[in-house]
Amino acid sequence: MATAALTANQTPGLVCAHHHLYSALARGMPTPPRTPTGFTEILELVWWRLDRALDDQSIRWSAMLGAVEALERGCTAIIDHHESPNAIDGSLSIIAEACAEVGVRVSCAYGITDRHGADGARRGLAENERFLQEGGRGMVGVHAGFTCSDESLEAAAGLAADRGVGVHVHVAEGPVDAGAADRLRHLATDDWLLVHGVHLPDDHGLAGTIVHNARSNMNNAVGYARPIRFANPVALGSDGIGADMLDEFRVAYARHREDDVTASPEVAWGWLATGWDLFPEAVADRVTWTYTDMDPWRLAFTTNVGPRTVEVDGRVVLADGRPTLVDADEVRARAAEEAARLHYRLEDG
Repeated sequence: MATAALTANQTPGLVCAHHHLYSALARGMPTPPRTPTGFTEILELVWWRLDRALDDQSIRWSAMLGAVEALERGCTAIIDHHESPNAIDGSLSIIAEACAEVGVRVSCAYGITDRHGADGARRGLAENERFLQEGGRGMVGVHAGFTCSDESLEAAAGLAADRGVGVHVHVAEGPVDAGAADRLRHLATDDWLLVHGVHLPDDHGLAGTIVHNARSNMNNAVGYARPIRFANPVALGSDGIGADMLDEFRVAYARHREDDVTASPEVAWGWLATGWDLFPEAVADRVTWTYTDMDPWRLAFTTNVGPRTVEVDGRVVLADGRPTLVDADEVRARAAEEAARLHYRLEDG
């Protein structure tokens, strides 16, 4: 684990190990045609409707808004997983440029899938390759085993190996993907991100870091991953529900404690700290908080802790709780306009 000692009211920049920045404009979206009754229907009726409606402008403003919200909560590094099947080409560069404008570090990946046919998977793989080849920081994205052919999984793993990066993939989030380990075991390496892992067996045999998303798992009613059972390193992500990683830490601790009354918040803090192994540059970032005791036992029970100042790569990017490189009010206003257009497309579709 990267060393990142807590000192009084300062920490390194926090890391969100799994985000979907495109979900920033989802709030207030039109209700689905019927109420989803399970995980697969949540994907089909909510998230897959949303990602099909994305275009370059909605990708840009969702990333801008998501990056601003991350910065305002002391998160300086985001590992993003993106999908926009009708706006694939160049999408990762749009996200990277938007985050850079705000002053937030980002690692990008396009989640390939065969949901839209073999050509859709091929174009997603090409976007990963283009972005990495042009020097972008990222991984090779895969949506999940259950939406990909074996050929697509092999191609993604091969590209990742060729580029010297890992694969960022949802694994066994719901029962529909419970067999993921058997399909990925021969491909996965230590630099993979295995997101969720709720329905993985204890001895799944997959190499890589498990990314625990406690709040999202509860929201989707997929079950408790119980990450303490895994031998793998464990990190914390938000799965697109913002990037307030102190809140994610609190929820992860509370869920752990519900399962085991002897659980300590130091375990969940250790999961949060794994983010610094995944994004080591964030260790050098500095967040000065409104709270003077940044200790896991205190933070587990103290809400409304926020950053006063954030420095990224030696530059002050947030002062007195407000971003310095962009006008946060303007970003929110432009994002709201884009959200209205996105939601109109959803209703029209």
